[in-house]
Amino acid sequence: MVYRQRGSFPVNYLQVLDENGRCDEKLLPQLGAEDLKRMYELMFRARLFDETALKLQREGRIGTYASIRGQEAAQVGSAYAMQKDDWAFPSFREHGVYIARGLPMELILAYWGGDERGNKIPEGVNVFTVSIPVSTQIPHAVGFAWGMKLRGENSAVIAYFGDGATSKGDFHEALNFAGVFKLPVVFMCQNNQYAISLPLKRQTAAQTIAQKAIAYGFEGVQVDGNDVLGVYRATRYALDKTRNGGGPTLIECVTYRIEHHTTADDSGRYRSKEEVDAWKAKDPVDRLRKYLRDKGMMTSEEEAKLLQMLQAQVAAAVEAYEQMPKPKPDDMFTYTYAALTPQLKEQMESSRK
Repeated sequence: MVYRQRGSFPVNYLQVLDENGRCDEKLLPQLGAEDLKRMYELMFRARLFDETALKLQREGRIGTYASIRGQEAAQVGSAYAMQKDDWAFPSFREHGVYIARGLPMELILAYWGGDERGNKIPEGVNVFTVSIPVSTQIPHAVGFAWGMKLRGENSAVIAYFGDGATSKGDFHEALNFAGVFKLPVVFMCQNNQYAISLPLKRQTAAQTIAQKAIAYGFEGVQVDGNDVLGVYRATRYALDKTRNGGGPTLIECVTYRIEHHTTADDSGRYRSKEEVDAWKAKDPVDRLRKYLRDKGMMTSEEEAKLLQMLQAQVAAAVEAYEQMPKPKPDDMFTYTYAALTPQLKEQMESSRK
């Protein structure tokens, strides 16, 4: 049988800053020294917050926790490219996005400590609430973007998710809808190589996740997810394009989950120490640190002062979290529906005994 080719569909790959901190100057985004130092500060704050949260979990001071170590560049680089009026729709592993968008760290701790008041987003912080079910936030983001377009707003949405979400129907339905209606949304896949214990090769036969956008009529790009400058450049391009009516973009950030899936997981059962160590050598925070030091934008004294300041900020957030008034046990029943159902009333009364 003879087929006629209907077109070719390349997937571009972007890296600006390599693992040794060397930069391709031709691809360097238009960012000043203060922007670069601010991005490093946000990544460093996210790293220190993450380390502290893991310790709190081990001490029983918060519940099960999902670490972001290794994914700071994908989160901070994309969030830094957003405008204030844009909206982020996270999954459950976007603490770096929350921090970069200005959510107080004590609220993140409160959520992971089992207090739903941590999900009460302050006015002016344009991030949606934590989504624990895999992929359900993606159609929510698309619906929000559709509303923006109907109202004629010049803003955009970023939907964050992992590689595991691309195996769910929500992902495909959302991309199809967004492509048909050319909605102002960027799909940000943090491909950290594993959906809990399932490796990427068991999830898809496709060479990339980015190419899945082609089926829905818009651009898919792949970027080194440990390169904060590459992530920023790709996201800024996608956001500017979609605000100007260019439709969605799927960005695949190729990164790695250094820690376990959550503190309830043992990743040593399904991946090797050699694999993890190889990815540690590509650390996103160290990569930007090397670049700043090499370019004379940060001295060892400045870095020491920054570390001291960020440690104090994280410690203050922990104290603020632990001083929050404890929620009342009845709240889990009284705020489930507008009015108590007979079943919930029975359960509430039983819980008081």
